[in-house]
Parts: sequence; C-alpha cells; structure tokens
Amino acid sequence: MVTAMDHLDAATARHIILHLQGLTLPHHKRLDDDALLALIIQLGFVQMDSIQWVERAHHMILQARSQTYRPRQLKRLHQTRRDLFEHWTHDASYIPTLFHPYWQHRYRREHARMAAKFERWQGPGYADKCEALLERIGRDGPLMSRQLERPKGEPKEMWQWHDGKAALEFLWHTGSLAITRREGFQKVYDLTEQVIEGADKPSPVSEEQFIDWACRAALERLGFATPTQIARYFDLVSIAEAKDWVASQGDNTLRPMTVTGGTRKQPRVRECVARADLPSVIEQLPPLPARIRALSPFDPVIRDRDRLAWLWNFDYRIEIYVPAQKRRWGYYIFPLLEGSKLVGRVDMKANRKDGLLDVKRLWWETQRAPSQARLDRLEAEMQRQARFCGLSGVRYLEGA
Repeated sequence: MVTAMDHLDAATARHIILHLQGLTLPHHKRLDDDALLALIIQLGFVQMDSIQWVERAHHMILQARSQTYRPRQLKRLHQTRRDLFEHWTHDASYIPTLFHPYWQHRYRREHARMAAKFERWQGPGYADKCEALLERIGRDGPLMSRQLERPKGEPKEMWQWHDGKAALEFLWHTGSLAITRREGFQKVYDLTEQVIEGADKPSPVSEEQFIDWACRAALERLGFATPTQIARYFDLVSIAEAKDWVASQGDNTLRPMTVTGGTRKQPRVRECVARADLPSVIEQLPPLPARIRALSPFDPVIRDRDRLAWLWNFDYRIEIYVPAQKRRWGYYIFPLLEGSKLVGRVDMKANRKDGLLDVKRLWWETQRAPSQARLDRLEAEMQRQARFCGLSGVRYLEGA
C-alpha cells in the first residue's frame, strides 16, 4: 500500500501492474470491437509475433484478458476500421492509430539513424532506388516482398529479393510505407497516406510534446517506474530523455516512491517515480481473478525481464534461439499467472494434425505445490487454450 512515506510493498505493486495492464477485467464479459480498441489503447500497443506454437502472441495477449476475444476482431480493427496500424515499439506491434502523430517523430528519428547505414550497405543512389519503389507502389498499388523476386537466370533489374525486402523495410520503418494488410503472415505494403488518414500531413505535435507524451503515456500504463522502464515501455525516447523528463516534472505531476521487490529474506528496494494519482488508483483496485492464465512470452507483464525478476522473483527467458541441449526449460514456454502470483510454467503446443493441445512439461515454482484446486484451475486454463485454438481437447504427454 502507499503510506505517508510513499512506499509500495511488492504485493500492491504487482496488483497495480496487473490492473493497469488489463488483467483485472471480468474475463467472461464480452468485448465488442470498440471495447477491444479501448483495451489496446489502455495497453498502448500489442506486440506481434509470427510463431504459432499455440496461437500467435498478439492473440494470446488479448485472450488472456478476455475469453470472449476472437482474432477476427483484431483484423477488423487493423484492416477494415483502420483503428490500428503496424509499426515498431521495442518490436513489431499493433498500435492505436490515435497515436500516429507521435510516431511521425519516431519515423524522423529512424530515418536519421538508418539512412547513412543503408547508403553504405546498398551503395550510392540507394535513396533514388527507394523513391522508384515508392513510385511503383503509388502507380501499381500494394506490394509484397515476394513480388520483387526474379526467376533464376533472369537478368537482375532494379532489385534482387533481399535488396527489395530491405528497401520495403527501410521505407516502412521510416514512415513512407505502412502495412495495409497481411496475407497469411506476410506483410502487404502500401503508401502510408493510403492506409492512415492524415499521414501525409506534418505532425501537429512538437518534439517537446512528443517526449512528454511518450514518458507520460508510459508512466500511466506502468503506475510507477524508473526512468529506464519509462523509456523502454514504448521505446520511443532514450533513457537520458526519460531522466530529463522526470527531473523537469513538478511535485504535482509525479511522486517519488520506493518499491520493494525481491523476497522476504532478500528484499530489493528501488527508487521510482509514480503517477500523482496512484493512491486513488490503489483505492479502486478491483480484485484479481483467481483463475490460472498462461501468458504469452511477449505479454506486457512478462516482457520486462528485469522487472519480472525484481517484483515477481521469476527468472524467465524465451529459449527459441538457445541450442536445444542448452535450454533450461524448452523452446517456447508459457508462464502461469494465478491471481497476482506466477506459480509455474508450461510447455504446451497446438497439435493441429491431431486436433489436440499437447501439454509436454509442467513446472511449479518453489513453494507453489499443486493442490487439487490449483490443478483444477490449470486444467480449466488448458481447456480454454484448446478451445481458443479450435482444438477438441487436451493431451498430457509423459513428463507433464
């Protein structure tokens, strides 16, 4: 709780994060498209991932907050309503189009960072080639990178595939192109002004306003944070800019706060800043659902591994790129959230050939012994995951 000394204990700190990250929503309440958009605005973005080990990360993030979510809703918000656009935070993400004026500043920063590098990589005249590619898309319409491929033996025209793919990504990162839709999971690029209304007009936001928004919006979604955590939330500003922003704020805007993480035997206290209204947020915290939820490795609660270790005492990494013989847990492991606690992790995979969710391995955290009630909650979550993937049931493999 917050005291006169402005200190947060770990349990309250975890509750705040889970609430601000949408994990106290009534999970049976239906989310229509407008409510889903409001949830994504609350989160700030939803990170995307192409791997479909169970379901893709962006869908699992939203399903963890509402069982009524369906992937077609996200597609409508992005491709039909244009309430979302695709771009980069710390990784590729769906972002509310409402935020696009701020992303125009990111485009400028990315151009300054990437232009010289691409010129050295691709050689002189690279900008002219990019301009020609923009003209082609403006003339012929949306384009996928595979359309730049050339059959073997044919003479090279303007691009080989890797050259064209690089150009498309450069133009996307720097704001000239946007993703109008996906085919499978392949990007379809179009001119940004054809995808995002008003994108061809200068941003009405100044650089100073951009930095203020990026820091303030991050802190609103975190509740409390260090300057590093503020900078890393959207990955729009530098840590130095976040530190300067914190230093420039008055007492009515932020409140200094210490937060205890770690364990009872080894507490770890950090100095943070918090939203000025955090006491009222705490007073209105709804109860946390008791059910178990399997979280995507890219869930916003999980993504900050340092904060995860500090506040939850949960050591986690995704081991996709770790050689099999060196993996501690497995290729794609899902943390298990029960109430405010991370109680274990599960190795599960959608076996679409057999129509079953295969549960390969299960690990419980120390002092989180599996009571019958906990096992029942786990089984209910596995069944939810199976239904979400369109599978007929759950299969526990030897070792699970």
